[in-house]
Amino acid sequence: MPQTLQSLIAGRWHGKEAATPLYNALNNSVIYHTHAETIDFSEAVTYARKTGVPALMKLDFQQRAQRLKALAMYLMERKEELYTISHLTGATRADSWVDVEGGIGTLFAYASMGSRELPSSNVLHEGPAMALGKRGGFAGTHILVPRGGLAVHINAFNFPIWGLLEKFAPTFLAAMPCIGKPATATSYLTEAVVRMIHESGLLPDGSLQLVIGSTGDLLDRLTGADVVTFTGSADTAAKLRANRNLIANSVPFAAEADSLNCAILAPDVTPDDAEFDLFVKEVAREMTGKAGQKCTAIRRIIVPRDRVDAVAERLRERLAKVTVGDPSVEGVRMGALASKDQQKDVAERVAMLAQGNEIVFGERDGFKPVGEGVGEGAFFSPTLLLCRNASVNDAVHDVEAFGPVSTMMTYDGIDEALELAARGKGSLVSTLVTKDPKTAAYAVPVAAATHGRVHILDKESSVDSTGHGSPLPQLKHGGPGRAGGGEELGGIRAVRHFLQRSAVQGSPTMLAAVTGEYVRGAAVNESDIHPFRKYFEDLQMGDSLLTHRRTVSEADIVNFGGISGDYFYMHFDEIAAKDTQFGKRIAHGYFVLSAAAGLFVSPAPGPVLANYGLDNLRFITPVAIGDTIRARLTCKRKVDRNRTDDQGRGQGVVAWDVQVTNQNDELVASYDILTLVMKKQ
Repeated sequence: MPQTLQSLIAGRWHGKEAATPLYNALNNSVIYHTHAETIDFSEAVTYARKTGVPALMKLDFQQRAQRLKALAMYLMERKEELYTISHLTGATRADSWVDVEGGIGTLFAYASMGSRELPSSNVLHEGPAMALGKRGGFAGTHILVPRGGLAVHINAFNFPIWGLLEKFAPTFLAAMPCIGKPATATSYLTEAVVRMIHESGLLPDGSLQLVIGSTGDLLDRLTGADVVTFTGSADTAAKLRANRNLIANSVPFAAEADSLNCAILAPDVTPDDAEFDLFVKEVAREMTGKAGQKCTAIRRIIVPRDRVDAVAERLRERLAKVTVGDPSVEGVRMGALASKDQQKDVAERVAMLAQGNEIVFGERDGFKPVGEGVGEGAFFSPTLLLCRNASVNDAVHDVEAFGPVSTMMTYDGIDEALELAARGKGSLVSTLVTKDPKTAAYAVPVAAATHGRVHILDKESSVDSTGHGSPLPQLKHGGPGRAGGGEELGGIRAVRHFLQRSAVQGSPTMLAAVTGEYVRGAAVNESDIHPFRKYFEDLQMGDSLLTHRRTVSEADIVNFGGISGDYFYMHFDEIAAKDTQFGKRIAHGYFVLSAAAGLFVSPAPGPVLANYGLDNLRFITPVAIGDTIRARLTCKRKVDRNRTDDQGRGQGVVAWDVQVTNQNDELVASYDILTLVMKKQ
């Protein structure tokens, strides 16, 4: 008896009565039904706002990052259950790896990035603050804060797990509860992972809800504090974007739409080059991976006119070796499309693309899926077409067959290749295969104007390259024009998309209080206790030390040169130094740093465990022989990463603002020191 899927609304599972049947992509048997019960979206939205937002705001960025890591570990322990269900979508193990472990890996990645880059508060300072007045009493800066609304994530059928988790991770870090709406055809896999998440108990109440079936009037209930993201077809994106309520309330809408991505074989690459084989391998992999059902798949193969036959021959050889069928059968390398509807749609679009073009490889070349019952499955042959007049053929730049289908097209000269690439009217990704850095330097800035990501492939990068079709958490995913004009991922940028940016003006002291970071010019706290003698809990933002003075001598410069091996003429050649803008010998910049450390460091064992870096280092004014320097050390920022060392001692990260000045109170060096500071036992 096929199971009826349920929605997770307001903390409870909703739906018992069977409605729309969902099918096994491998044999077309009914495996699940959606539920027939109508969802009360008023209840869902209210629950997100009244329960989800307050619960998430009880945690700070760092604590939410910890929850993400714990959730990723929980799901990773149960991944095989998800692989088993993913098989029903027609995916091979390799295809499912991208979806299952790629999605879980994105949670790990955002947990790590959040831990490293976000504060232990709910205010993210986009500094530095800038003076807005001549006397130092008025300054301005920017902050990012949680929006207080919810995010609606509408996803495509091709990646039921990754599609949800890559949006959920930055949303959760931004303290935004989300409602996930997967594409119906493969929603059973999304439901499975959401059940795991719900059962984990790791998320605050209201963090995640799930809609199986229609979104009903959900979008009509959103306000300007909310956000909508969409992944799917460009046509559906356009319809959703035009929702009257979204427009009236200026609800942010980010779309990532399917696009006619391309791969360009540069003119410098010959059939004898390693790059030529890399190009063919990349195209074949993108055609057959996930049965071509990837928004990033290569749809247009742009090759020099005099190389097209060689490319076609090698691609035919590769595609002929691809065994299609039930992924549980040994040797199968490509599975089925997600549904019979998808199979029909791809066939119709291939027929459109074939008009006036050649089919170089397709069903006629021995296509015969293997496995029991596959005759009723949603299988489709890898199909390679050739267009010899792409500059005047609009269809190859407008029609997308969302399956294992790609079209070769010829060009004369790199400029024509780039023109053809731009005919896609905006794409998620393009690949340039070249062994010539000058070609890359010329072509990439042009391609970047119409592509969200440009992947340069050569023999050197191939040893580590994740490939054309792999969005990475650290890099932006999205593209202009037809690709939707939105952005996802891109590291902490994705978190910022779900926060509200605001400019703040006031005195440095007030800005420091608001941002949780010391702002230069703000009031400081000086005491008899050296800041380095205070434990993490006792340190307060603004705790400060103004050091004693030190006069720089010629012996200092000579000794530092001897220790460092730095005998640069500005430090040792009096005659040459007179001809420079400084007019005299000056001390090494790194001597100034070392001397400043000698002024402010408290040498005895104490709570400060280690100095692990400098940020924002600038040398402002040169220090000459006879100048007298001093330093001000101020606690700028504290980040509690809730970690312990190997000895079980708790520790936090403290950033210290350092200002080194001379006898005229001129700033000579400015930087931040990052230290690990012990907590009380």
